[in-house]
Amino acid sequence: MRYTDIAIIGGGLAGSTAAAMLGRAGIPTVLIDPHDVYPFDFRVEKLGGGVQIARFARTGLAEVVLPGATHARENWIARFGRLLDRAPVDQYGIMYDELVNAIRAEIASPAEFICGKVTNVAISAERQQVTLGGGETISARLVVLANGLNVSLRRMIGIEREITSPCHSISLGFDLVPVGRPAFPFPALTYFSERPSDRVPYLTLFPVGERRMRANLFVYRQADDPWLREMRVNPVRTLDAALPRLSRITGEFAVAGDIKVRPADLSVSTNYRRPGIVLVGDAFSVTCPVTGTGTDKVFTDVAQLCNVHIPAWLASEGMGEDKIAAYYDDPVKTACDAWSMAKAFDFRRVSMDTGLYWRAQRGARFLSWLGRGALRRLGGRRRRTTIQGALPQTP
Repeated sequence: MRYTDIAIIGGGLAGSTAAAMLGRAGIPTVLIDPHDVYPFDFRVEKLGGGVQIARFARTGLAEVVLPGATHARENWIARFGRLLDRAPVDQYGIMYDELVNAIRAEIASPAEFICGKVTNVAISAERQQVTLGGGETISARLVVLANGLNVSLRRMIGIEREITSPCHSISLGFDLVPVGRPAFPFPALTYFSERPSDRVPYLTLFPVGERRMRANLFVYRQADDPWLREMRVNPVRTLDAALPRLSRITGEFAVAGDIKVRPADLSVSTNYRRPGIVLVGDAFSVTCPVTGTGTDKVFTDVAQLCNVHIPAWLASEGMGEDKIAAYYDDPVKTACDAWSMAKAFDFRRVSMDTGLYWRAQRGARFLSWLGRGALRRLGGRRRRTTIQGALPQTP
């Protein structure tokens, strides 16, 4: 039997980040995942926004991971075929598997990685026992469950998953390439829906690598909607029909490679207050990818758990339910969870609801983007005029 302080089950973004953080803190940790190298998975493909990057920074890993991503400093915002703003951003494009593997590369002793599949978990108020498929057993003071949507281990110890909004949204990922020119005119682009009936909140385009423009399209449809098949078979025509004035901004384009489709159910775990085990990331609750807050939840869960709670728990004997409750009741975590879930429903309503209030909200957003863009252009012209006026005049 192998002994450790922390056993983490699941080596995706949440589990790998936790293992790297705990190793840096000098806490003996074992990360267990079936994949020695994390494979392609259509999930997070960019990190952006000051708040999200700040949350990533709290893990201590941003400074070593982000230099390997593609940095975009400006994002064009458009709707109705009209450029509204060229907003400054701090956005990083990176494929999910590359992000996870970059974080895994930071796992160092006393943390270690085991390639294997967990077949059984037994928990108690003292030590936990994790059994692998090959028969090896790991004894840990705490189990961190970070295995995403996999429910089998949770059910083994009485934790269930409640779906609160089935197929709340669907994400599509593909590469967009310009036709007849070497590059698109924008560094990154967010193009918002033109009509609620199209059930498309927005399309986001962002660079990954030197020559690749990645597209993430979000829709509110059912998983068996024929529209999805049309998108796979005739992506350009289907995209033109859904966003008919998009090409005024992008110019003529083509779709390269496969189109990845990922439906998302909103869900929360139930009966999770158990001794000896905590749930992080999607293992605890799943929010909507449209809002881009899933990564915020992961970084918040892991940062609070590894920076605040685990060091305090290990300072005394036992791992009872009273200790574990401090993590689930953490005000930083609960605020992030509530914000993320509320945003999931609000974004859907503002994208599709035809009621007077939500129509007004869409109009207000459009005017807000238009106003900010106009002020930014005016400020730019004033700065250029000031600079030109300060230059010495030639006779």
